Amino acid sequence: MDLRTTYLGLELKNPIVASSSPVTYTVEGIKKLADAGAGAIVMHSLFEEQITMEGQHLDYYLTSGTESSAEAISYFPEAEDYKVGPEAYLDLIKQGKKLVDVPIIGSLNGVSTGGWVDYASKIQSAGADALELNLYYLPTDPKITSSEIEQVYLDVLTDVKKAVSIPVAMKLSPFFSATPWVIRRFAEAGADGLVMFNRFYQPDLDLEALEVVPDLKLSKSYEMRLALRWVAIMSGKVKSDLALTTGVHTGQDAIKALMAGAKVAMVASELLENGPKRITAMLQEMTDWLTEHDYESAAQCIGSMSQQHVAEPAAFARANYLKTLKSYQLRW
Repeated sequence: MDLRTTYLGLELKNPIVASSSPVTYTVEGIKKLADAGAGAIVMHSLFEEQITMEGQHLDYYLTSGTESSAEAISYFPEAEDYKVGPEAYLDLIKQGKKLVDVPIIGSLNGVSTGGWVDYASKIQSAGADALELNLYYLPTDPKITSSEIEQVYLDVLTDVKKAVSIPVAMKLSPFFSATPWVIRRFAEAGADGLVMFNRFYQPDLDLEALEVVPDLKLSKSYEMRLALRWVAIMSGKVKSDLALTTGVHTGQDAIKALMAGAKVAMVASELLENGPKRITAMLQEMTDWLTEHDYESAAQCIGSMSQQHVAEPAAFARANYLKTLKSYQLRW
């Protein structure tokens, strides 16, 4: 079965992409993903806070106590003479590129331009084939308008695009008030790819300690429906490549993503739960389904069930809401 696809201008041997996750914390993890058959690998994110914090810590230790005596001023070079920031992340990309023959996509996570532009360029120099901007930002200030938030994102994209020549994808939040409008603006601003959607981790409340606690829950297949709808709606309406993430656990899930209009299906929770070898099994599941249904390639699937191509386009919009409610049968 021909499973090839293209994403961000890159030729991939298949559409299963290992999404940003702790699996890529080590070179061994990167190699396992490639050996299992991943079409491409998105690195774990380098966080804006890491860049800023590490720089501040180094600056503190370089300057602390320098005024205690006249001689102390010459102890160390000025902070700007040092390469601050998580250099290990860049080394990991370099090592990964030497070991595997699939595209490696760097990932930056934050919301301001700041160190992003500099590190975007460094990630490119380290050998990354593309870059994913993971815009993980939850606005909590009621004084900030939706247009202001959108403009911040656009500014980040614009500045990063100026700094690098490799393709840039935007990993989006599902919480925009006018999703198609925002997606179109990002596409027109130069995003080579749009990843739908970022999965925000929700905190829990500890009633005994009266504390807010982190509580990671891995995704389930049904959670892909939100992204599935918007990929299907936007397929064919923007030039940027679409990628679907969240809830992809099986080969059939990946085929749904393609049929909605995505070029690739990104996997994270399934790999965290069951290991990189699940990619091999998912590719076999895709091959079996495509063979059984007389497809010659995965590319034939792409967009075949988008809003533009289905017999009932309203199924993706409000008309299907009433039908879905009426279809539910009470079990008591």
